[in-house]
Amino acid sequence: MPSELLTSREGSTLILTLSDPATRNTLSPQVYSAGVEALNVAEADDSIRAVILRGDGEHFCAGGDLNRIIGLRKTGPQAQSESIALFHQLIESLRAFPKPVIAAVEGFAAGGGMSLALACDLVVAAADARFGMSYGKVGLTPDGGGSWHLARLLPRPLALELLWLAGPVKPERLLTLGLVNRVTDKGQALHEALALADRLAAMAPNAVAGAKELVARAALSPLAEHLEAERRQFIVNLFHDNGDEGLKAFFEKRPPSFR
Repeated sequence: MPSELLTSREGSTLILTLSDPATRNTLSPQVYSAGVEALNVAEADDSIRAVILRGDGEHFCAGGDLNRIIGLRKTGPQAQSESIALFHQLIESLRAFPKPVIAAVEGFAAGGGMSLALACDLVVAAADARFGMSYGKVGLTPDGGGSWHLARLLPRPLALELLWLAGPVKPERLLTLGLVNRVTDKGQALHEALALADRLAAMAPNAVAGAKELVARAALSPLAEHLEAERRQFIVNLFHDNGDEGLKAFFEKRPPSFR
């Protein structure tokens, strides 16, 4: 039975759980489609302020199911191509989603699982987490945007080291490289991710979304074009009701109440 995606709520946070513990939560087309649908629904729901992506049980995600991949290899390239296209739709949905997405990583985040974590906005990893781009060990190359993210986040030699030499890499090293935001005790990744989500939920959602959009545009825009985007965003948010509330709360020395 292929893996599935479970959904639950914790206050204003939607929790998406990759679930197939017997295979360390390997990926499946069902997960890809369910993930895209869940993000579309969450985007339209103003009561959801953040999303957490996690794995069921002791691991985050072991990447693609090699048994399924072997089966697809026997049918020719088309089926595998379609499966990867669905995976990439999920990656693009995570990147374009206007609200914060936090990966809560316990255990293994390997191959496509690491790509999935890198596509999130923030990464919280337990001390026992292990990351690895293990494609080369089985004669394959990355998918899920893993090489795209590493090439933009790291110098070339470090990106290639992580892609070629596979791992497993401890979260403390990825913390020093800027790929992980927090390292927690074993079993506490979800707890820390929820704490971060609560902090973000207390902020103006339009401003949080605006900052995410600006960061996404920055790598693709010349400075002058980006400065113009910042100007537009600032004006929009200044004259938003939440801008009014934030400034009033600051001068009245009280917590703001954003909507």
